[in-house]
Amino acid sequence: MTPPVPERFALFLDFDGTLVDITDRPDGVLVADGLQSIIEKVVDRADGAVAVVTGRKVADVDTFLAMPIAAAGMHGLERRPKPGAGIDHAPPPEEIATLRDRIQAWDGLGDGVSMEDKGAGLAIHYRAAPGREDEVKAQMKDWAEDLQTLHLIHGKMVVEAKGKGFDKGVAVDAFMENPPFAGRTPIFIGDDTTDEDGMRAAQAAGGFGIKVGEGETCAKYRLPDVPSVHDWLRNIAEGLS
Repeated sequence: MTPPVPERFALFLDFDGTLVDITDRPDGVLVADGLQSIIEKVVDRADGAVAVVTGRKVADVDTFLAMPIAAAGMHGLERRPKPGAGIDHAPPPEEIATLRDRIQAWDGLGDGVSMEDKGAGLAIHYRAAPGREDEVKAQMKDWAEDLQTLHLIHGKMVVEAKGKGFDKGVAVDAFMENPPFAGRTPIFIGDDTTDEDGMRAAQAAGGFGIKVGEGETCAKYRLPDVPSVHDWLRNIAEGLS
């Protein structure tokens, strides 16, 4: 069933696995030709109520999309309420430094496993070594067990540590409190387990979620892959949905 589009909608878009295909390296993604133009038209139709909500830093979104857009990065640790505004940063927990030292001292880095230092958060990627998933998860769980201010997030081929109290649902709620998002029907679209918080927040506010790809979800609707997301957005941009 094709996801509907309410007359007055607010749209929240995950990045990896939703707007772009997941690649072996986080910096290796390719943005499809014309995607920026489609998003710009959707933003115009929504009177500006469109935001990217991602585990990446907001600066990464800016680099890849090369267009002004509201955004929440690092699962809500960063938030830019509207294009051109400054980025609000949550302070990093002190225990992040302890975890960073433990990861850097690990002889398991390499061979397809890498650390991404986001400042307020740390991520271990194993996209290039999917066979090491259990090893990475167990190691991160062990390192974080005595770090009570940190929370582990398990995404697709990544385990990330950040401060407690932040997730994509919290980011959606913050956007929905102010114009141009306030008073609109929220739609959250994403592919990963970390996106479920955003979908639940959208549904609690009278909207709905859209799951991209396979897997269990709380979402009411589903699209099969990234190209189908582009087609759905194109229909919105052209006023066909």
